[in-house]
Amino acid sequence: MSATYERVVLVSGGSGGLGPAVARRMGGTEGHVVVAGADNDQTDASIVMETVAADHGHLDALVLDASECLSLPGEDPGTLRAFHERHRALVSLAMPLMSPGARIVYVTSHQAHFFPHKAVPKGCTAAVASMRAGETALYAMRSQLGRHGIHLSVVSSERTGSGIHSATSVHELTGAVVAAVTTRTPPGLVCVGGTHYLMTA
Repeated sequence: MSATYERVVLVSGGSGGLGPAVARRMGGTEGHVVVAGADNDQTDASIVMETVAADHGHLDALVLDASECLSLPGEDPGTLRAFHERHRALVSLAMPLMSPGARIVYVTSHQAHFFPHKAVPKGCTAAVASMRAGETALYAMRSQLGRHGIHLSVVSSERTGSGIHSATSVHELTGAVVAAVTTRTPPGLVCVGGTHYLMTA
């Protein structure tokens, strides 16, 4: 990457910690991180992307922090549906700004990635199901993303309804997300912490 090129990364739904952490980690890697919170509606997705286009003219990576669902109040289906509709809208709006080699990174929890085969934290079933539906929707777009040369990575971590599980630090999760954005050969799936999920999947 040339000295004059600035890698632009948009983190959506990451205002609760992941977005700022990614921004700090990306510092010094010729990157600029835009953080968009989880509490905006689908209309705001257009505003976010228009701002990215106006300020930077391109987008190299879109990080969708679906795990922010676990911190949304209650399990209102409308709120959860709006959250993931906004993610899908961001993907569609991002593609024209992305060149071949660009990345989309979907951040989820082990409970959602392996849903319905793994235990779900009490009171989180609707959020976990919504996160899994969002991941499935992105898988359905892989051929479209592939035609644009855009790679999809899923980063899954062990979490509870109250936040990040003790087995998974913000440092580990952030490192996995940044690696999915920056590594020459991006992974399809990264499981951070809790390897027993892989052994019993």
